[in-house]
Amino acid sequence: MSRVHELSRADARRVAVRAQLLDAARPADVLAVVRRLTLLQLDPISAIAPSADLVLWSRLGSAYSPRDLDDAMDAVELIELNGLVRPAEDIALFRAAMDAWPGGEDAPAWRLATADWVATNRVCREDILDRLRADGPLPASEFPDLCEVPWRSSGWNNNKNVTMLLAAMVARGEVAVAGGTGRDRLWDLAERIYPDVPALPVAEAKLRRDERRLAALGIARARAAATPHEPNDVGDAGEAAVVDGVKGRWRVDPAYLDGAFEWRAALLSPFDRLVYDRKRTAELFEFDFQLEMYKPAAKRRWGYYALPILCGDRLVGKLDAQADDRAGMLRVNAVHEDEPFDPATRDAVDAEIEELARWLELDLER
Repeated sequence: MSRVHELSRADARRVAVRAQLLDAARPADVLAVVRRLTLLQLDPISAIAPSADLVLWSRLGSAYSPRDLDDAMDAVELIELNGLVRPAEDIALFRAAMDAWPGGEDAPAWRLATADWVATNRVCREDILDRLRADGPLPASEFPDLCEVPWRSSGWNNNKNVTMLLAAMVARGEVAVAGGTGRDRLWDLAERIYPDVPALPVAEAKLRRDERRLAALGIARARAAATPHEPNDVGDAGEAAVVDGVKGRWRVDPAYLDGAFEWRAALLSPFDRLVYDRKRTAELFEFDFQLEMYKPAAKRRWGYYALPILCGDRLVGKLDAQADDRAGMLRVNAVHEDEPFDPATRDAVDAEIEELARWLELDLER
C-alpha cells in the first residue's frame, strides 16, 4: 500500500503555488508556462487586460508582451481548443476521443443528441468542409446557414446553428481555430492546424491528462464536481495525501513536497487556475472569492473584475482596479485586505500594483 502524505494547510498551499509557477523562481518563456499549466483560458472580458495575458504576466513579469502569445500561436506551438490555449503537442491526448465522438452507449445523452443533430444537418456540415478545403481559413460569417433543423436551447445559443455546428465539428476533430478571436476568429481544417502526432488510446490519454493536470495544480481532489472542458479532479494520478483541518483525501504530486519556498507577491486573473476551483481555494487557502461582474454594482463586495492578491502561500485580498486606456490610467478603486496587511505585505503588494501599471504602460491613479 502506497504512503499517504500528511500535510499542513501551509504545506498544501506551497505545493499549489510552486506547481502554478507563482513562487520566486520565474519561468523562461510563454511556451514553458503553458506547458506547465497545460492551458490558458481565453476570455473576452478585458477590464484590466485579457485573462490569458494576466496569467502570463503574473508568471513571467513585465518582460512578457501579449505579442509573445500571438507569436506562439502563429507558429502553432500553441493551439486553441474549446476556448483554451494548449501546447500543440497535447492534441495527441484528445485525438482518440475526437475520432470516437460522440462515444459509446455510455456517452451523455446530450452528446448523443448533438450527434443526431449534426447528422441531420449533414448538408451544412459538408458545405463548411468544402469551403474550407477550397478557401480556408475563413471566419464563421463565410458559412451560410444551411441547417435543416435549427439548434434549440433555452439559453443564448438558440438558433446559433453555424456556431454550434462548428463546435461539434471541433469535437469530431474536423475543424480547428486557425487564428483570431471573437467575431474575427478564423476556422480551417483540423489537419492543417494540428500537428501530426500519434493519438494516444482513450484510456491512456485520460491518465496522461490527469497526470499533467496534477503537475499543474500540485494538489487536487481525486473526484470533483464536473466543469466545462477542463476538470478540477485528477483521478488516481500522483500519491494520496491528507491535509490537516480539511476533510477527505487528496492527490498530490510529490515532486513539489521538498525544497525551500521562496515567496513573492502576485496579482492573479479571476480565471487563474490557482483560484479557479473555488471549493479548493476555500479549503486550502481559506479564501472567499467570486467573480462579481454579473452582479449589480450595489451588491459587489470587491469590484467588477477584482484580482486575487497572492503573497507567499496566502491569498490575502483583492485588487479592484480598471484600465482606462483612453485616459492612460490604471485606476485603483480599492485594495481589499482580508486581514490588515503587515508592512512587508503592503510594500510587496504596492510594488506589484506599480509593476502592473508599468506593464500596461498606464499611469497609476490611486
